[in-house]
Amino acid sequence: MSSPRQNSVDIEKWLKLKGADNVGAVTFAKLIKHFGSPDRALGASVSELTKVDGIGFKTAEKIAATRDKFDVVAELELADKLGVWIINLDDQRYPALLKQIYDPPVVLYVKGSLTAFDNLAISIVGSRRCSLYGQEQSSQFAHFLGSAGFTICSGMARGIDTAAHTGALSAGGRTIAVQGCGLMNIFPPENKKLFELIADSGACISELPLRYEPLAENFPPRNRIIAGLSLGTIVIEAALKSGALITATAAMENNREVMAVPGKIDSPLSKGAHQLIKQGAKLIESVEDVMEALGYIGERLKGCATAAAAEASERFEKPLFEVSQLNLSVDERTIYDCLSKEPVHIEQIIAGTNLAPGGINAGLISLRLKGLIKQLPGSLFLRH
Repeated sequence: MSSPRQNSVDIEKWLKLKGADNVGAVTFAKLIKHFGSPDRALGASVSELTKVDGIGFKTAEKIAATRDKFDVVAELELADKLGVWIINLDDQRYPALLKQIYDPPVVLYVKGSLTAFDNLAISIVGSRRCSLYGQEQSSQFAHFLGSAGFTICSGMARGIDTAAHTGALSAGGRTIAVQGCGLMNIFPPENKKLFELIADSGACISELPLRYEPLAENFPPRNRIIAGLSLGTIVIEAALKSGALITATAAMENNREVMAVPGKIDSPLSKGAHQLIKQGAKLIESVEDVMEALGYIGERLKGCATAAAAEASERFEKPLFEVSQLNLSVDERTIYDCLSKEPVHIEQIIAGTNLAPGGINAGLISLRLKGLIKQLPGSLFLRH
């Protein structure tokens, strides 16, 4: 893994300015807009700082007095030791979808890897104290979506989050965990092994300095990152006041799709998901429902996703989706080889592959999710 010092653009100055008191994501953006660079903002006088929109005299004094307090050298040395790399908003590796939200993280600490395929991501969130039903639904949705080429994002919390990451990993898929603490601290601690598996098969990320503890106030801001990384968020079991609903709200505010899996009407864990459905979230019972829900994404997000895919394709000099790179199962490959640019009826696929109908249906859904085939009316299928 390359050193973050070598590959990040002026990361030291970004960390230094971000480390000043009262400089959150929104204020940081205002400072950059006004001064043009972190370097100029770091050298600004109190009087100059007060000319920035929304920064009064007391805030300017606080920023000026604390912009040298963060030990950047020690932070970068610790990052190197932990195998963590740090990127800022100007870095080409910064997730394209996340960059589009109202208040994107100024920097991201990354343990693992971020790839072009992560532009196709779904978040799955829910209660820490979930039921067996909720755990099974989370794992199953993550497994199927992960096997279909989606990156699964969540917060690595107990319950639904852990089941989502585990489901994606069991499918050999990519998954991203967003921590509400610094990456030197793993929370919850019993997920240490899961943290390592995620870092090997995706990424563990945080916007917080490496040593930050998992304090309660860190988690609501963390949830906007989970929503921002994804095309849509699926809520599986959540109380009426929960972090999962904060994530869903962040998704809605940033024009991302919100989906919810229904549960028992007499369970307190179903209240949050059912409320979202009443408010217009898509009711999800199957992966087909997820596909249909994503078809209703607003034009703004469609443009963002298209741009992200184009940027990724140009950067890696290859299409976002190539058959040879999607780790097709034996059944998927058999079905794909049976298809062509001309429509083929499902009965012909069954006859031509000798696969069980259930396996063919699952394979067709997976191939559709991967964007390799499309379905026409009358149970007809063809290659894209």
